[in-house]
Amino acid sequence: MKEYQAVIVRLTRHVRDDEDTLTDLLNERSRSGWELAMMAQDGERLTVVFQRPSDRES
Repeated sequence: MKEYQAVIVRLTRHVRDDEDTLTDLLNERSRSGWELAMMAQDGERLTVVFQRPSDRES
């Protein structure tokens, strides 16, 4: 079984700031054992979904 975590990032229209925010988010979650599962973007926000194996047995 897997567990999921969704994060919504509000985009600032400042490319460098948005890149730094996304890089920090991906690195932080990766260190915690999360893998990127999906990303979706609209005009003002980026939705990032992470997954990892669940510790609980089903």
